[in-house]
Amino acid sequence: MTGRTLLTNAHLVDGAGSVDRAWLLFVGDTIRATGTGSDVPEAEEVIDLGGATIVPGFVDLHAHGGGGAAYDDDAAAIRTALATHRAHGTTRSVLSLVANPIPALSSSLDTIRSVMASDPLVLGAHLEGPFLSPHNKGAHNPEFLVAPTPGAVGALLDAGAGVIRQITIAPELDGAEAAVRAIVGAGVVASVGHTMADFDAARRAFDAGATMLTHACNAMPGIHHRHPGPIMAAVADERVTLELILDGVHVAPVVAQTLLRAAPGRFALITDAMAAAGSPDGEYTLGSLGVTVTDGVAHVAGTDTIAGSTLTQDAALRLAVERAGASLPEAVAALTSVPARAIGLGDRLGRLAAGFAADVVVLDAGFRVQRVWADGRPL
Repeated sequence: MTGRTLLTNAHLVDGAGSVDRAWLLFVGDTIRATGTGSDVPEAEEVIDLGGATIVPGFVDLHAHGGGGAAYDDDAAAIRTALATHRAHGTTRSVLSLVANPIPALSSSLDTIRSVMASDPLVLGAHLEGPFLSPHNKGAHNPEFLVAPTPGAVGALLDAGAGVIRQITIAPELDGAEAAVRAIVGAGVVASVGHTMADFDAARRAFDAGATMLTHACNAMPGIHHRHPGPIMAAVADERVTLELILDGVHVAPVVAQTLLRAAPGRFALITDAMAAAGSPDGEYTLGSLGVTVTDGVAHVAGTDTIAGSTLTQDAALRLAVERAGASLPEAVAALTSVPARAIGLGDRLGRLAAGFAADVVVLDAGFRVQRVWADGRPL
């Protein structure tokens, strides 16, 4: 019975639905079985959850840091930021990097590679820059934005081999369609974002192989009845997963609710969190830019430009259910199976079912995190 842990008396919820009076058995790093009733398997460790809700570990495809630390700093800073998000239920993370010169990004990718070597919960890196529109740069230093030339794209793909999971690109830039094909050809997800693209330009990027929209509604044209723009191009395309920052600041809850209904099962709730997540208001940095956090909202210092968020994924879950009208299984899927599927890991992550990773989060009645396991180990 080595390494057998049995969770009993639980309300089990994942994207497939919910089950009352359930039990779940994991052996080592993998879920072995689930079921209901009193006829339970033997285990070395049996934990009665007293009717609490269990969900799969959250998967965050887009975050920049937390706990006062950033993912584009050294390995110690990365571990500090990860610890903050893991305490809030995020068991698997893609580490996002802001625009920087290509040598600096290459160095950051090397650091992430070293962290991944000892931490299987880190899924890789997301290059949010440097292939962004200077007219919709958000909290990215415009001095570090470059065109997606074959040389620049190739240099980053080479530097990030085995590390890069996702690259955001503005499809209207010269060379963008060829860049998308190169990115996808290297086994990396291409995501449309930080863009001034219209509907047709976004659709061409999706036809070229892009399969994600970076933080839908933010840093892109909005929806106009005659100019639907990239948001509607993504909603209309079943191949596309849309990121959404559901913190009540980036996207109004009623807009989030409308979009969730328009493209069910295709939204991934991300944090886009920067260093201030899990930390007090004050002065921080995001890449090379200063950030001021007031009442939990981050802005580029001296401007009204939002600079990431201070969100954690458990808070996004609560907002999805309480303010955006999602059912609990829908909200859980948007934090688990949907993002896992978007990066090609849907057969291993994001479900509470036999054969899936033993990533489990215990929630109380208010959807607050009580306990977390990842790869079968308590965090």
